[in-house]
Amino acid sequence: MIDLLIQQLIDQAIAAALIEKEDEVYARNQMLSLLHTADFKELELLAEANREEIPDILEGIVEFACRQGIIEDIFDEKEIFASKIMNCLIARPSTVNRLFFEKYQQSPEAATEYFYKLSKDSNYIQMKRIRNNIEYKVPTEYGELDITINLSKPEKDPKSIAREREAKQTAYPKCLLCVENEGYAGRIGHPARSNHRMIRVNLQDQTWYLQYSPYVYYNEHCIVLSEKHTDMKISPDSFRRLLSFVEQFPHYFLGSNADLPIVGGSILSHDHYQGGNYEFAMAKAEDDWTFKIADFPEVQGSVVKWPMSVIRLRSKETVALVEAGTHILQKWKAYSDEIVGIYAWTEETPHNTITPIARKRGDVFELDLVLRNNRTSEDHPLGIFHPHADVHHIKKENIGLIEVMGLAVLPARLKNELVEVENYILGRETAMAAYHLDWAEELKSQYGTAANEENIAAIVREEVGKKFLRVLEDAGVFKRDEEGRAGFERFIRTL
Repeated sequence: MIDLLIQQLIDQAIAAALIEKEDEVYARNQMLSLLHTADFKELELLAEANREEIPDILEGIVEFACRQGIIEDIFDEKEIFASKIMNCLIARPSTVNRLFFEKYQQSPEAATEYFYKLSKDSNYIQMKRIRNNIEYKVPTEYGELDITINLSKPEKDPKSIAREREAKQTAYPKCLLCVENEGYAGRIGHPARSNHRMIRVNLQDQTWYLQYSPYVYYNEHCIVLSEKHTDMKISPDSFRRLLSFVEQFPHYFLGSNADLPIVGGSILSHDHYQGGNYEFAMAKAEDDWTFKIADFPEVQGSVVKWPMSVIRLRSKETVALVEAGTHILQKWKAYSDEIVGIYAWTEETPHNTITPIARKRGDVFELDLVLRNNRTSEDHPLGIFHPHADVHHIKKENIGLIEVMGLAVLPARLKNELVEVENYILGRETAMAAYHLDWAEELKSQYGTAANEENIAAIVREEVGKKFLRVLEDAGVFKRDEEGRAGFERFIRTL
């Protein structure tokens, strides 16, 4: 049985161009060593119709290792072992980088297509798990928002959780984004990365590293990370790097989370950006109104029609964009307007920052600057410009770069909870969470007998999308009403 699984995996690796036919014996021996066996019965190449996909074959090999007592049947050990098996079938980082840049000579698209396929075929991007996500779009006045209920990260078993608590703490790698994760076997509490590869990219005469997110939320969802473990910081250098990247990879966008708690991403301890080959609703959003900045005549400015407060700068000259973006960043960091509740400081604590996003359209570069403020209050202890309490039953977490652009990453709990909301609206027996009650009552009153078995799922999905729109509106520093428009104009005049 294990011989068959090994042969299947090798056949699929050759078919996916992970290895070549000449590598077959070497790769097999590497796997046999991990499986603590020196015996192998050669088998005929399996017919195409009988071949399983790589993740399924891998699961079979991991289960064999558990049965043989090679590894313990707990989540982290199985992940580490699966990653080690796949590492037998992937080239070293130097070879991957050489092939990437050979393909880059054909086109940037050819290079990223190669690396994205490698990252999926090697099971580093776990597409089988990602397919469990619930994904759909909801039309709004701002365009179609993307909704994702994240089901791709499997829940750990109690034994894994207990082992994680007991595990000895180590500072290597310092975090999940450090370059030292490339090829790292993993440990209890730190993900397996034996099958992980990174591309070295030159940004402003520094080496940065391109990788894909192991749990992609959109097409070619990539991460570009600093070689050094340094804190996130939005600066003129950030703008230079973002624009340098999209100049080299014009089919990708690249953006950064903000650099302050509440409005920043989940990892603020390592400078990094996120990008990919995908056009979000925000990127498609039209200009609401335009303006010029006297000191930067080569740059066209606009305020974007979007629930959050977005300034879009356009120019053919990246230097001019960086200078204009820096001017706005510096003005915003020091800006207060008590009429709309914006304060730049509380004593020594700064509150204003920016979420920047760069892209290229033809020969024109765009730099979107999303204005952020992380102040809290008694009424809004998690953040004034953060999802408010009445939407926490859907989304309570920080609004980072991906959400800013119009993609909701919602918690896995909603998969079952929304079914119970549907039951409540239809008057069926339900175990609905109490925090959904007010919302469910509203929907029941709104839709009444118009809701039925056929349309209830679509109704609830659309209403979740409307809640996410509210989340974005809450996070906007200048609201899209008369007072907010006047406030935004006051800020623009300071430029």
